[in-house]
Amino acid sequence: MSRIFGAVRQNGYVVRDIRAAMDHWVNVLGVGPWFYADRVKTDYFRHRGVDSPVEMSIALANSGDLQIELIQQRNDAPSMYKEFLDAGHEGLQHMAYWTNDYQALYDRALSLGYKVGHEGRIGGEQGRFSYFDTALHPGTVVELSDISGNKGRFFEHVRQAASGWDGSEPVRTVG
Repeated sequence: MSRIFGAVRQNGYVVRDIRAAMDHWVNVLGVGPWFYADRVKTDYFRHRGVDSPVEMSIALANSGDLQIELIQQRNDAPSMYKEFLDAGHEGLQHMAYWTNDYQALYDRALSLGYKVGHEGRIGGEQGRFSYFDTALHPGTVVELSDISGNKGRFFEHVRQAASGWDGSEPVRTVG
C-alpha cells in the first residue's frame, strides 16, 4: 500500500502484439475475459506537455481485484509507451492507482516532485489519467486514473465479469 497513492489497482503491460498477449493470458494463465478496444478514442493526449495524436488498442481483464491492462500503440506518435518499446522493453510498464478525487491526488503528486510524462482523458472530464515520469522513482511508471465516472463503473464491470468467468467468450470487443 502506497502512503501517497493507496493500493495498486492495475498492472499495465505494453506489448507489440495485443492479440498474442491476450491469447497468452487466456490460454497459459487462465485470465479473462478480456474487454478489447481496437482503437481507443482519447479526448486529448499529451506527451511531456505537447499534444500527441497517439493511437492505441487496449484490453482489460481482472485477476482477482487486480486489473490487467494490455496496451499496443498503433502509430509512432510520442508517448511513454513508444519510449518503453524503443528502449527494447515489452511487458510490465506501469502500475496504476485509482482515485475518486483525481485533482487532489494529482496536485499532491506534483507537489512531491513527480513529473508528468504523459496524460490524457477518455470519455469526458471524469476519464482523466496521468503517467508520471520515472526519473524521480526509477522502475515501473506510476499511473493515476480518475474512476469517479463511467470509467470506474466499467472497471467494476470488468472485475465482476472475471469473478465468475467460465472460460467462454474470452475476448469481448467494446466500442
